Amino acid sequence: MRDLAFVGFLLALIGFGFKRPFLFVLAYAYIDIVSPQRLTYLLLNSAPISLIAFALAFLGWAVADDKKGIGIAPRQILLVMLLLYCGYTTMHADFPDSAPNKWDWVWKALVFATFLPFTLRTRLRIESLLLFMVLSAASIIIVGGIKTLASGGGYGILNLMVTSNSGLYEGSTLAAVAVAIVPIILWLTKFGTIYPSDIRVKLFAAGLIFACLLIPVGTQARTGLICIGVLGILMLRHTKRRVLYISIVAAGLTIAIPFLPSSFTQRMDTIKGYKADSSASTRVAVWKWTWDYAKDHPMGGGFEAYRSNKLKIVKTEVDGSAANSDVTTVVEYDQSRAYHSAYFEMLGEQGWPGLILWLMIQIGGLFSMERLRWRTKRDPDREWMSMLAGALFQAHVIYLVGALFVGIAFQPFVYMLIGAQIGLSTYAVRERKGEAAVGRGWASA
Repeated sequence: MRDLAFVGFLLALIGFGFKRPFLFVLAYAYIDIVSPQRLTYLLLNSAPISLIAFALAFLGWAVADDKKGIGIAPRQILLVMLLLYCGYTTMHADFPDSAPNKWDWVWKALVFATFLPFTLRTRLRIESLLLFMVLSAASIIIVGGIKTLASGGGYGILNLMVTSNSGLYEGSTLAAVAVAIVPIILWLTKFGTIYPSDIRVKLFAAGLIFACLLIPVGTQARTGLICIGVLGILMLRHTKRRVLYISIVAAGLTIAIPFLPSSFTQRMDTIKGYKADSSASTRVAVWKWTWDYAKDHPMGGGFEAYRSNKLKIVKTEVDGSAANSDVTTVVEYDQSRAYHSAYFEMLGEQGWPGLILWLMIQIGGLFSMERLRWRTKRDPDREWMSMLAGALFQAHVIYLVGALFVGIAFQPFVYMLIGAQIGLSTYAVRERKGEAAVGRGWASA
């Protein structure tokens, strides 16, 4: 029955796409985020539905969409340059048998992010994309939130519908993305036109935000806790009553902490004593290895280059007080450990050229959204645009902080956000020139 439900939904979405081709774009976003082919036993996992949806999205745009005012943004050029460079490093990878496996999905993420802004010609389309992205992620987040409330979760044991540990079904990745989309949920609640703000929308949004904040608890991902802290700081920018906001947050933490699972608080305590924690010590060792590797391989080693690492991990445990302490040093050895950082992932796999291109794309997004927010913040008719730029800025900052500790340099969900940023910026440019489509009904989609 579950297989039939997934197939029926996709067939309906694709069927409507032949009347409104932009729905093909939304279908691809849904497939790439949720991966329904991994949730079915037979009907979808035997067909390349992601590639089919992408082909339909491109053909629908090429045949039926308006091309007036179309232009190429600087970050789209950077995305193409990164795509070509990744292709080059894949052909010269240290592990030629493994590298193509990652390339198979990375190229689609980069191509779709480059293509996406061409389709975002109206406010409705921008909102529709963000809504589909949020609700697609919510299908995983809500399940994780319910299971966290029921069982408390646990590191590496929270069941997110599938046994796969990739994409948004990986705990630390989901924790970072769940916190990052909170500003977008708030924007959709206030400025959404597909589901105009009423008590039902507000209650659902509140419940979804609660589930997003539960994901770091259920997955026990320390990255998620750090992202929540960053979110709390960023929210101060848009809060008029800051003293009241800080008081409510402090009161909420005071109430919530006693109810947290002891396993969660014990794991979060390891942030302070990272030298004694095996996972944290391993990450530091991998980062040191990657830095040294880049000195000898400045062009990178291609995808999966981490497989060649051999690590010496030194853990230091301190028992007792400063005056009467007992220090124990334990040396361990390991190999082929993943980067656990998007920054070192880029450095090790794509070298300095790839890392620089990637950083230019990320920093360019922050600069673009902040500039757009300031340009539109005093215009009542463009308040939605100013607040959306601010929400996308916040989501991007949270991603970049989470990426310090998780290897998500090519996470497709984030590249969709980047595509949405570029689409919003180019829409603002067309609007100033009087070239933006202004339709608000589904006919404009």
